[in-house]
Amino acid sequence: MESVLESALDRWHTAVNEGDVVKAEAAVSDPIVVLGPRGAGPIGPGEFADWVTRSGIRLVPRSWHPISERLMVVEQDATWPDSTAPTRVATVFRVTGDVVSAALRLPDLAAALDLAYICRELAATE
Repeated sequence: MESVLESALDRWHTAVNEGDVVKAEAAVSDPIVVLGPRGAGPIGPGEFADWVTRSGIRLVPRSWHPISERLMVVEQDATWPDSTAPTRVATVFRVTGDVVSAALRLPDLAAALDLAYICRELAATE
């Protein structure tokens, strides 16, 4: 049986990989916190959906690393419309309710796991 966390991440990946604006808006919270090579911060579901279609990114999950009930690191192969080969990246996901409330993309699995453990400890000590 798939957990709420896994279901939310499956819907997020499906929305992104299909480039589906409606599914992308429905897969995230308002706001969703994002981190990537161009910056970080909260954005609305419409901005997230715009990024999905504008970037043309596809993120194929390769390995899953549960951190807590709400946090998961997913190692992914990223491609863009002009890619000649996939780039391995890793994303720290937080799920709130049944939607993704944070997607923090980092250049590699080690960096993503480090950030995820810090986030888990910060949340545990609030």
